[in-house]
Amino acid sequence: MKRRYYLYIMLFLIAIVVGIASMSDFEYAYIPDEDTVVDHSHNSRKGLDIWGTFISEKNDSIQHVSSKNEVFDEGAIKIDNELLKLGREVFYEETFGNEIFLTDIMGIINGPLTIGNMSKAILALKGEGTTNLRVELAKDITIGETHYKKGDLIDTGIDVARGSLTPLGLPVSWADGRVRVGISCAACHATVDPVNKNVIENAPNADFNAGLVMALASNSTAFFSHAEIKSIEKYVLENSPQVIDSTGKVQSLPDSETIEREVDRIVAQWPRGNFDSTIDLVANPCQIPDAYTLGDHPYGWSGFSAAGPFKGLSSFSNNVHAQNADSLSQMEISQELVGIDPEVYVGMILQNAANPEFRYMPSLDVKPTEFFKSVDPTPGVVGVNDMVAQPLYPKVSIVAPAGLFVSENGFKFNEQNYAASAWQNTINPPKPKLDVSKEQIDQGREVFIKGGCISCHAGNNLTNNSVVSTDIVGTEPSRAKGLSKTEKVFGESYLYAPDTPVPLPENPKVLKVPTQHLDPEQIKLAFGHDNSAGGYKVPSLIGLYWTAPYLHDGGVAIGTNGEFGMKNTLLKGISPDPKNSLMAMIDRELRQKVIEENKSSESLRTVRVTGEGHAYWIDGKNGFTNEEQEAVVGYLLSLYKQHEEE
Repeated sequence: MKRRYYLYIMLFLIAIVVGIASMSDFEYAYIPDEDTVVDHSHNSRKGLDIWGTFISEKNDSIQHVSSKNEVFDEGAIKIDNELLKLGREVFYEETFGNEIFLTDIMGIINGPLTIGNMSKAILALKGEGTTNLRVELAKDITIGETHYKKGDLIDTGIDVARGSLTPLGLPVSWADGRVRVGISCAACHATVDPVNKNVIENAPNADFNAGLVMALASNSTAFFSHAEIKSIEKYVLENSPQVIDSTGKVQSLPDSETIEREVDRIVAQWPRGNFDSTIDLVANPCQIPDAYTLGDHPYGWSGFSAAGPFKGLSSFSNNVHAQNADSLSQMEISQELVGIDPEVYVGMILQNAANPEFRYMPSLDVKPTEFFKSVDPTPGVVGVNDMVAQPLYPKVSIVAPAGLFVSENGFKFNEQNYAASAWQNTINPPKPKLDVSKEQIDQGREVFIKGGCISCHAGNNLTNNSVVSTDIVGTEPSRAKGLSKTEKVFGESYLYAPDTPVPLPENPKVLKVPTQHLDPEQIKLAFGHDNSAGGYKVPSLIGLYWTAPYLHDGGVAIGTNGEFGMKNTLLKGISPDPKNSLMAMIDRELRQKVIEENKSSESLRTVRVTGEGHAYWIDGKNGFTNEEQEAVVGYLLSLYKQHEEE
């Protein structure tokens, strides 16, 4: 193993030297071999997906796919070995060009966290891998009240698999004389086993310290719309630079250093394993979800991805890449979403860009959007990622909440998202490392039913595939309304036909996405539209063993030794214990201790992580014994097979 590892190091270093010497471009992303993946079972998913309806290749009806409905036919996506292979590759290595945003604009490796020190930390592992790459800082920095010194080791939560030369889900590239780092699905939705350091596919990276990593970037302001910025006027100084906005008025940009300090302070307080993916100027990160997706629709914390291929899964995956890895993608609708003029919005993001080529020097002569067009790596596309605008852009829709689709040139429209969705649906969680008897599992199932849990967590996947209002479920409400401003730019749902090449040809075929089967009230809850309270989806309970802590904010956490709350577990680098944490989901006294500890943390209060809500108890006050509690927890943690009716 070590001999092979050092051979890889040699080859990798040679590739870097040759690439630099020849000035030729290269990319590298780690894709694990079978012998470095934790064993798990697969769902058989070859056939057709037709607007979310799966027809197995073994089903005779696949030969007679609705010949009476042309649009229905044209929306069919063939799921075969080729598509599934592409899906796995996309999951591990595809960035859709977000290394430009992360490296050139945000400066993710341009601050105290450097590619050199990350490489040094990986080499120090000597091929053994880690669940938490500890990296030496290259210079001093102060974030909020915390002072970091050059040489300090920080916990990134970045995973490195056994024998790998690069972090899991962080592809590295060389182009234009610069090293860049991008992010793929695997950075958040895969992890490594803490014992053997093999990859656990589709499990959440529960200790990824994404907020701190971004706070260490030289221009974290590029992500300001995900922080707690109530008014940009607060950060405008007397000598702040000015620009002409889209209405012809003179507006001042926030002082770059002042707002940078505030964004750093906010995002650094995200708990490990949490990420804020809503552009709403409110700090409300939620737990990184698993990617055990089969039967777990609708997708997203609020169930906003409910339409289109794969029951909305492709819409959800697309939204992550189209919005969360490129805030410039929302520049044309920034006024509607966050109340900031597009010129001011772009100016804020680019005035301190890491790469001088992308750095906007504020003036009244050149508007920020005009400057951006002159350096845009993807001309004709909104933002810097590889994207295609939806047919009614700048309108957004159920199937495209960001209004854009990530699609690379040379592929078919949305093909990579479809491929990733198809592959994700084949992956079951690994078998839990538990010793639970069949008798205990049977008893736990009976207790689960007796406790009334089955009213929402029904069916083979223990979900009724619905969205529940925050007025009912009682969890922290702001995140549930994170997409409410999209109502101002909401339109009908359309996609280009799956066989449409990218770049798009003239007059590409457009298909209307079937949405008539969706309950309008559910859509209102999912998006927080029409003055609704917003809601959270009822998640599948398959794979709970691999997904602690619990609730959408990840606030329900207890460590192996009884450490209560997010405050005393992940904030201190301690992994939550699945059994203990799940017990706090059903026992009100344990939960209250968890909530009290969370509320005693200023940083958790700042980002609205509480562990409150979902007050449905299987405890002594409801007449259940300790034995019954143990049984139901054992039953729930033992589940690892997903199901879906064809």
